[in-house]
Order: sequence, then C-alpha cells, then structure tokens
Amino acid sequence: MLARVRTFALEGVDGVPVTAEVDVRRGLPAFAVVGLPDRGVRESRERVRAAMANSGVSFPQQRVTVNLAPASLRKSGPSFDLAIAVAVVAADGGLPDPDIPDAVCGELSLSGEIRAVRGALSMALAAREAGVARMLVPEANAPEAGLVEGLEVVPVATLTELLELLRGLREPRPPAGAPEGGDPSPTGPDLAEVRGQADARRALEIAAAGGHNLLMVGPPGAGKTMLARRLPGILPPPSMPEAIDITKVQGVAGLAAGGLVTRRPFRAPHHTTSASGLVGGGVPPRPGEVTLAHRGVLFLDELPEFGRVALEALRQPLEDGCVVVVRGQRAVTYPARTMLVAACNGCPCARTGGDCTCNDLDRMRYARRLSGPLLDRIDLVCELGQPPPPALARDRPPPESSAEVRARVLAALEFRAERRDDVRLDAAAAVARLERLSGRGQDRVMRVARTIADLAGSGAVAMDHLDEAIGYRLTDPLRAAA
Repeated sequence: MLARVRTFALEGVDGVPVTAEVDVRRGLPAFAVVGLPDRGVRESRERVRAAMANSGVSFPQQRVTVNLAPASLRKSGPSFDLAIAVAVVAADGGLPDPDIPDAVCGELSLSGEIRAVRGALSMALAAREAGVARMLVPEANAPEAGLVEGLEVVPVATLTELLELLRGLREPRPPAGAPEGGDPSPTGPDLAEVRGQADARRALEIAAAGGHNLLMVGPPGAGKTMLARRLPGILPPPSMPEAIDITKVQGVAGLAAGGLVTRRPFRAPHHTTSASGLVGGGVPPRPGEVTLAHRGVLFLDELPEFGRVALEALRQPLEDGCVVVVRGQRAVTYPARTMLVAACNGCPCARTGGDCTCNDLDRMRYARRLSGPLLDRIDLVCELGQPPPPALARDRPPPESSAEVRARVLAALEFRAERRDDVRLDAAAAVARLERLSGRGQDRVMRVARTIADLAGSGAVAMDHLDEAIGYRLTDPLRAAA
C-alpha cells in the first residue's frame, strides 16, 4: 500500500513543501530512504523503527521504501522523522486514510517522544501558503508555529498521542496560542552610563534613526564598545513583519525561545570569525552572523583584526540586504538587512598623543586592512578621544538616558512616515560639497542628511544638515593617517 504525508524542509530561512511517500509491499524486509537525504535523514530509519516499537506499533516486516519528494531538493536534519513514521503506519493499514490531510514535522526519540525541530515558524508559514488546514508539531514548537494566523496548530508530545489523534480516538488540544512577547522596550545597558563623547552619542542617534552603518575610531577605553552595546536601547521596536522575520531567522538557527521575538538582535562575533561564519555557509548551509543580526545590529569590534576575506565578504550583503550562498550546485538565500557598527583603534599600538610608537608605514599598513569599497559602505565615521577626567566625575549631572534619545528617534521616524520627500538645496553648493565622493557615497550622504533633517523636524534638507552628514562621511582618521 502507498501512503503520503505532507511535511516541510528548510531552504535558507523559508519552508519548502515535501511529501513523504511510503510504499510497503511483499519482499525481503528492508527499509530504504530515497530523495536526496543526508546522513541525518538516513539515520531516521533506526529512530523510526525504535520509536514505533516502544510506542506499541509493529514495524512492517516487508519491503519499505520511503521517498521524500521532490527528489531534486536535498533533505537534511531530523525533522522528517515524524512524517516518515506516520506514513509507514498508514501504508501498513494502521490509519483510516493512507493520504493524511494534515502536515506533520518533528524529531523522534527512541522512546517515541517528539522533540523540537528548527524552523517551526518557517514551516508553519509554508503550510499556510500550501493550503494546509492543520499542522501537528512538537509541543515545544507549538508557541512559535502558533504565530501563524489561519493555520490550526496542534501540539503533540508522543507518537502514540499523534496516532490516536489521526485515528479519531483523541480530541486535539486547543490550538497553541503564541505567548506574550513581553515589553518590546529595551532592558539592556543605558546610554546614561556613557560619560562624555558627545559627538559619538550624536552619531549613534543618527545611526539609530536612519539605520546607517557606523564606524567608531579611537584609543582603548574611550567608550567605543560601551556605545555600541547601548545602541539597541535607542532603536525603535520591530514592526510585526520585522518581528516575524527575526523570529524566522532565530528559529532556523535554533536560537528561538518560543513565541514572537520582540527585541532586535545584537550580534558581536569575535575577530577570528571566518568568512563562512560571518556571512553563512557550511554543509549543509547555515546562516552567518550577518543573517543572525537581521533587522538588528552587527557589531564588529577591532575591525582591522578581522580577516580580509571575511570583511570583503560583507560588501555585497551590506549593499543588497541578502546573502546568496552557493554550495555544491545549491544556492541558498539568507536575509541580511542589518546595521553594521564597527570599532577600531587609530593605529596598531593604540596609544595616543606623544606615546604613539607607530611610524607612517605602520599606520599605512594598518589602514590598508580596510578596503576602500568596504569603507564606502559605512555612512558615519566618528573619531573618539579619551574623555578628560572631569567628564568622568560622578558628581556631574548624568547625560541623557537611552529612553530620552529613543523618544527623539521614534519622533523622527513618525515625522518621516508623514512627510513628503522634499529636498530643497542649493544645487551648486551641494555639488561642490559632494564632488569628492563616489556615486554611492553621494547617495549615502544624502540619506544621512535626510535623517538629520528628520531628527530636526525639518521638511527639507538644509545646507547645515548636509554639512553635518559630510563631516561624518569625511572624518576618516585611518585614511588620513595613511
């Protein structure tokens, strides 16, 4: 007998429909899985056999062939265990209908318990698009999959429970609702803890309001890392589509805690991270740090210490907002719309003033670790100095908190949503200021100037807005030292 069960594979961060077809016929006992399975899928034969035996279900002593269609799509991971087990039982006559209308996904333990899998939200979205009415998922994945409206999500804990549901011997549990995502307001470190560095705080506010890439250059201890780690506290909360995107990525990466993610991610990989770790890759392909920071912040501390290949691999994702990874004639696309925030020293010795021991050649070599095309994709370059002792005094009034700065950022975003795209500038004066920049540089300067105008509540970009944007663009101590 032939039985079919619908399930889903992961391609990038999206779910792809897969049909588990099982044929049981007379012959020497055998259990074969075809359809481009990887080792993890092939090992499902032993998990399914043991789970069925420990759940009181006899495995057919005949020739069992499992096909995961479409056969042209590579299958990886243990999420097909449950679909294969259900299809085997149905093909052996253990279910009323050999064609199961529901979609299932889950990993089986040897005892018959159903374990969570990665990418439940992506699979649930794909199930809704495929017209599936009900999806049976592991109990731990139900809150994540339950975020999808228009799809009944039923949590199941064991293979026995699932088979009883399909036989009509048990009522399904109420559809798993998504848990409360909590207050989207940030609870991390506060910007009021950073003393001094008024220019850097201003650059951080502009970056948050416009989603601009930022590079901070300064000596150790100036506050570069402190500022970067406080950026999420002044960012606007993600919209519902953005929160769904973040939850999908974290679910596929195995980082989701269940339910909707309501805070923007902040990723800070070490400078020894490889190119594939930064932009994605491997076999099977996995998302990199730039994708894990999708709709959030990617912080690269000690930027020149990253490998040249890894940094150059960021150029295309920063421009296009996505990463296309090709491995073994297989192309996978990952989203990568992230804010890049980087920090570095002004020279290799990282000393200031007359204590610097670097010569011109040392500074030139250090500057050349960052290519011009990469720096061209950075909108704001800010130089930090060591704050004077009076600025660090605890008896001084504290600077603005993250909540105060965040309020201005939100006001700028509301103003942007309501304004008309009106740019009134002295054309000759603007050309004179922008002539030293590349075409990409001119576009990015105008975007920064537009953000500065939004923060000021101005319906038009004034020359002082443009001058401030150019000041951040041209203030590049690394290139100046070279």
